[in-house]
Amino acid sequence: MDFSQNQALLTAQRNEVTEHYVYKNLARRQKDPQNRALLERIAEDELRHAKLWAELTGVHLGPRHAAVLRYRLMARIFGLTFAVKLMERGEADAQANYGVLAAYVPEAEGVAEDEDKHEQQLLGMLDEERLRYVGSVVLGLTDALVELTGALAGFTLALANTQLIAMVGMITGIAAAMSMAASEYLSTKAEEGHDRTPVKAAVYTGSTYLLTVILLIVPYLLASHALVALGITLSIAMVLVLCFTYYMAVTKDLPFWGRFGEMAGLTLGVATASFFIGYGVRVFFGIDV
Repeated sequence: MDFSQNQALLTAQRNEVTEHYVYKNLARRQKDPQNRALLERIAEDELRHAKLWAELTGVHLGPRHAAVLRYRLMARIFGLTFAVKLMERGEADAQANYGVLAAYVPEAEGVAEDEDKHEQQLLGMLDEERLRYVGSVVLGLTDALVELTGALAGFTLALANTQLIAMVGMITGIAAAMSMAASEYLSTKAEEGHDRTPVKAAVYTGSTYLLTVILLIVPYLLASHALVALGITLSIAMVLVLCFTYYMAVTKDLPFWGRFGEMAGLTLGVATASFFIGYGVRVFFGIDV
């Protein structure tokens, strides 16, 4: 066995050991007995694969501890679905590695089949509450980003005073959050054949909207210059768009850049239009705050 073949085996072994610990940690956090049993079974399969490679390499390897910690934190913050699907995205490289190994290690083909089976089992298992209500979260986030960044941009030139802008923006945002929550409640209640409750849908929409409002208004409470505050607010909006688009791309297997460009363009477009509208209103009414 030459150097490159041995390195491929070591890479496979390290990956399997790491995934064993990841799935084992994820299993501990599962309340559903069936889901926990599945994750534990996959963890044992990964350990069996690692032992197979260890017999060939003659080396004992531990997991990549940073990766184990990263996926554990991701599962806790963003949910099991996000953590698992992000990890499975990395399986493409592993599958290619198994294809190379299969040429001189027949067992690699069976390992590759196990990995594919794991992915199918996981996709059939994943059913998180946060994903059932992701539509409500999308509604709250996108509306808050588009509406409030537009409103704050308009207020920035119309009012100029950061404290006043923050006060008006907060009132506008809270009222809009309650309105969106009420609309989502009525919309969900009118739906048929779904597994979402109207109250939870309203809470997800309203709380997402309100949290976004707070994040967008904070710069106006901290900065003394309105244009500086607006610049920071727009930067925060872009970070929110980036993070949420990536979350959706991973959990829903959607293209990232197209959706990010669409949402970012819409948010910035409305903010730019509102900015000039605010300037026009200020000039028209002769407001000098």
